[in-house]
Amino acid sequence: MWIILLILAAAGFQGLAMLVSRNKLEQFDTSIIRTVQGWESDALTSVAKTLGKIGSSSVVIPAVLVLAVFLAVVLRHRKELVLLIGGMLGSTLLNDALKPIYKRARPDIHRIVEEQGYGFPSGHSMAAFTFYFLATYLLWRHLPNRGWRAALLVFSGIMIASIGLSRVYLGVHYPTDILAGYWVSACWVTLCVRLFRRWARARR
Repeated sequence: MWIILLILAAAGFQGLAMLVSRNKLEQFDTSIIRTVQGWESDALTSVAKTLGKIGSSSVVIPAVLVLAVFLAVVLRHRKELVLLIGGMLGSTLLNDALKPIYKRARPDIHRIVEEQGYGFPSGHSMAAFTFYFLATYLLWRHLPNRGWRAALLVFSGIMIASIGLSRVYLGVHYPTDILAGYWVSACWVTLCVRLFRRWARARR
């Protein structure tokens, strides 16, 4: 059943990519960009740049290493490193593979910062979704009560959404780049968790 759902999700992503390539979502993208960039201020620009930095490899890689050390040394759950590192590495490679396929240029409406390369799907959005989803999944059962779990869930959700929104604000991604990044990452982490749980049961 889960394989069917995964195939349907992949088909949905391809459908989104086709709509983007045929400019069927241009009005959707433009209207959101104008709304988000209409909020521009010095304070929000500073926040958006900070979120962009948090979503970059210079911060994500150390964050993954810190979480890996915490899992291995403090919680003594070394097999979870397979899920964490494999999931993050796979997400990066998947993004690197998809961008040259679709070759979508970044928006040129109003750029606050400059970025190189193609924009679809968003690498920042994929990294944020994958990392915060896996972190939430791996830490969930170690939290003492529902309050802490709810706080972790809300924090992760806010970080994922904020990093994606910041990329639109900074003018380096279309909203559909962000949605595509979330979509691909959701499929990827679902597959990773499913395979990890099967592998963990087999080891036991």
